[in-house]
Amino acid sequence: MGLGACALLPVSLLAQNKQTNDLRKPNVIFIYADDLGYGDLQCYGATRVSTPNVNQLATSGIRFLNAHATASTSTPSRYSVLTGEYAWRRPGTDIAAGNVGMIIRPERYTIADMFKNTGYTTGAVGKWHLGLGDKTGQQDWNAPLSTGPGDLGFDYSYIMAATGDRVPCVFIENGCVVNYDPSAPIEVSYTIPFKGEPLGKDHPELLYNLKASHGHDMAIVNGIGRIGYMKGGGKALWKDENIADSLTIHAVDFINKNKNHPFFLYLATNDVHVPRFPHVRFRGKSSMGLRGEAILQFDWTVGRVIETLEKAGIRNNTLIILSSDNGPVLDDGYVDRAVELAGTHKPGGPLRGGKYSAFEAGTCVPAIVSWPEKIRKEQVTDVLVSQIDWFRSLSTLIGAMLPQGAAPDSFDRLGNWFGQDTTDRRWVIEQAADHTLSVRTKDWKYIEPSDGEPNTGKFTNIETGYRKAPSLYDMRKVDEQEEEALKHPEIVFQLQEILKDVRALDLNAK
Repeated sequence: MGLGACALLPVSLLAQNKQTNDLRKPNVIFIYADDLGYGDLQCYGATRVSTPNVNQLATSGIRFLNAHATASTSTPSRYSVLTGEYAWRRPGTDIAAGNVGMIIRPERYTIADMFKNTGYTTGAVGKWHLGLGDKTGQQDWNAPLSTGPGDLGFDYSYIMAATGDRVPCVFIENGCVVNYDPSAPIEVSYTIPFKGEPLGKDHPELLYNLKASHGHDMAIVNGIGRIGYMKGGGKALWKDENIADSLTIHAVDFINKNKNHPFFLYLATNDVHVPRFPHVRFRGKSSMGLRGEAILQFDWTVGRVIETLEKAGIRNNTLIILSSDNGPVLDDGYVDRAVELAGTHKPGGPLRGGKYSAFEAGTCVPAIVSWPEKIRKEQVTDVLVSQIDWFRSLSTLIGAMLPQGAAPDSFDRLGNWFGQDTTDRRWVIEQAADHTLSVRTKDWKYIEPSDGEPNTGKFTNIETGYRKAPSLYDMRKVDEQEEEALKHPEIVFQLQEILKDVRALDLNAK
């Protein structure tokens, strides 16, 4: 563990102060992948990649065929999971810069608060992307940050401020930069470059690890261009090939230190987000190149978590929920040959669209629930579920009391998540990159009108689903090819009314 800019309180000491009156409470781990598509895992039909550890979870739990993130981009999905509130209700929840102020305010009751107040030790490891510090662009990265995950219910955090493709490119542990180097003070900007610091757009010869296909041509760290400008860092700068190892080691350490107490771990991997630059031990192991290797690396992380739980003797009483923040994308800014090498692999499976999109591949994601003590046989279900409901469902599981106003959009669907109730959620709401909302029922999907472009552009090349007129698709035809709004105006009206009620936070819309 690296030394940060301030002293750290050991997690083991925090755990000693927790209530331990009910050791039968399950440990809960979220494994939240990044840009992992519905068709990217072997247990979801992928044939060109092997994911044995994820397969193991699926064969010892429930695999969902109709599970949805709340948004087709990262920050809003994560906001919704941690707060139980749709991100589109709050300004400033779009894809966050690395120097944005904390998006979830300390007064907002989070899922970590819920676990902590019910006697759990809580940890966040991995990609954060929800802002740090009190105000955008005013963080002092050379001192303890004024606000962070610790203000949102997390006893421990080891995180990336945003994503791998955005500065600052350092890990932050409990609010302090890890391995802080006083000889190289850190400065970060998303508006003005720093004099004397080379930029990717001016010095492509310095991009010796990955070159940019579009964007990602500002600060250069580890031979890779980033979004945003950065100066300093020195010994604290990460190496992309070691990110997964570092996150996994700290997740394993958190589990081992808290194995004798109930814990909640939010493990948000960087895989398979760009820049994809996996550890050397995965190189050459996938015919799909760097993106395929990043999927293998994600599977390795899952395996290390399972192995740690088994060695600690707590696997049976640990609930693991594995999913993804949004759908897949191939070329998302770097020349990593993901498009050329994909071949017959379909990262979105049979679904149309992808990351950023209003079509199903944007938000319909893998989801697996495994808890050997309670879920004793493999199950596969097409019940309609949403990640927004993890909050209230888990509050029921652990007997948590929620304050008034907490998790306003989250419903208790615990029976769905544990395979005891096959009743579909009446609807799920999906948010595309331009804030276009969709209403998805088991059989139908309505996409509201939008002025956005029908395609994300020649590089990313994802169909957005945006139309100036209302769209309706029969979801019994999973590919969303036939638009049927004019054929079924009564269904369009019904779904428009649901969306109207949800926007008004009318709980009768449940």
